[in-house]
Amino acid sequence: MENKNSYHEIEIKMPSNYQEPALKKEIARHLKIKEFHYHILKKSLDARNKKNIFWLLRLAVFSPELPFKLPPLEKKLEIPYQKRKKRVVVVGMGPSGFFAALVLAQAGFEVKVLEQGKAVEERKNDIENFEKTGILNPLSNYSFGEGGAGAFSDGKLTSRNKHISLEREYILKTFIEAGAPPEIGYLAYPHIGSDILYQILPVLRKQLSLYQAEILFQSKVIGFEKKNNRVDSIQTDSKEWEADDFIFAPGHSSYHTYRLFLSHKIPFIVKPSAIGVRVEHPQKTVNYSQWGKESLPGVKAAEYKLTFQEKNSLPVYSFCMCPGGKIIPAASETGQSIVNGVSNYQRNSSFANSAVVAGFHLKDILNQDIKSVDALLWLIGLENKFFDLKKSYEIPAAKIEDFIKKKVSSALLASSYPFSLFPYDFDQLFPEVIAESLRKSMIQFSSKIRGFEKGQMMGLESKTSSLIQAVRNSEGLIEGFENLYITGEGSGFSGGIISSAADGIKAAIGIIQKYS
Repeated sequence: MENKNSYHEIEIKMPSNYQEPALKKEIARHLKIKEFHYHILKKSLDARNKKNIFWLLRLAVFSPELPFKLPPLEKKLEIPYQKRKKRVVVVGMGPSGFFAALVLAQAGFEVKVLEQGKAVEERKNDIENFEKTGILNPLSNYSFGEGGAGAFSDGKLTSRNKHISLEREYILKTFIEAGAPPEIGYLAYPHIGSDILYQILPVLRKQLSLYQAEILFQSKVIGFEKKNNRVDSIQTDSKEWEADDFIFAPGHSSYHTYRLFLSHKIPFIVKPSAIGVRVEHPQKTVNYSQWGKESLPGVKAAEYKLTFQEKNSLPVYSFCMCPGGKIIPAASETGQSIVNGVSNYQRNSSFANSAVVAGFHLKDILNQDIKSVDALLWLIGLENKFFDLKKSYEIPAAKIEDFIKKKVSSALLASSYPFSLFPYDFDQLFPEVIAESLRKSMIQFSSKIRGFEKGQMMGLESKTSSLIQAVRNSEGLIEGFENLYITGEGSGFSGGIISSAADGIKAAIGIIQKYS
């Protein structure tokens, strides 16, 4: 049992391949103590000096030999429970929908979760069938189904939002209790991996059920009734559902839901977004550039984070870097071609990939103000354009060095993508300012990552964030409505598993407070 009267925090540097006995020995030496136990608070890899790469660990050490000191007070997300005669319907079972439903169920609400896709086990079978046959199931794919787009998209748990610390701790604790590696609680760049996410999603589903939440898969919302400033009910293809409050967490790929919102005059605005391509390299190339060697004992695979900013160009940055991963066909609708990246927990693929995207505002690209519905149509048109090149999920590709020289590649490199690649001129696919900004960024990135120009760019990366954003208050309540919330990536206010889950939690807390 921890001696809370003898607490100390220290920082220690350890070799990349250290083992626990060596860490314990270093703690004892550092503090000049013999009797103690510890836990890791933070762990990050410092690779700035390739000749001296090490783990930097911040540790909480407990020992009767230390001077008297109390540990800091632990803060946690408060979810007040009381049995309530209030029903909330949550639409969507990605990170935002799941955590909104979990918090509400824990608070004593009657919760119904409607998910248009399938449970993760069936969804996995549909994805495997898609990659074998090229036949997409529009309701069960890499974007739709239990777990949302994040379930089969790598499982990164980083977030730049500094105002969700309590929510983040609650989310990570929930994942760990469901079977995620405990290290996600302290790593600077936590990552679960698609393979482990697949295993823990049924555990999370069971946890929801234990709190009496009802989950209904293959329940697609096709309409809703509103009266004055309230939603009275929503309709699926088989049933009508009434509730006191409704949370929509549809994800940024659910164009059907966006069309439903816009047809009912739900307020949205066009916001800045980013589009581009996936780039891929041999993982050993990235390792050598970042570490000065092809492998580093104790570390799975090297990563990079790149940014480009130049006058008269759009800002360009790397996004969702997947070391030891693969590129996937992430279409959610027939006739659409987009790509994404994934990696499993071990990150042991021979390839590394990342999105490289240019940030833009559509009104600047089109030189005119534009409505939300027209912004969606523009993006859909671009995604259809990539599909129409071959009328299949084959994707265009180019060697980066050829793209820089404005050449169409005569031959392409090996790739992790499950379907075929074909050479194409990306200048014919993107607006000129986007293509030129990507080209300039690739030149600069080639000076930062040794061998970057020897990689390959492919497909359309259009899902870094939503192109439109709901007009709502800080709790997610839609402007002009008393009981309608839109959360997660589909709201335009979050991106990634953690920020989306936190967004759902905040909506749930808002509902709890409303009835307290």
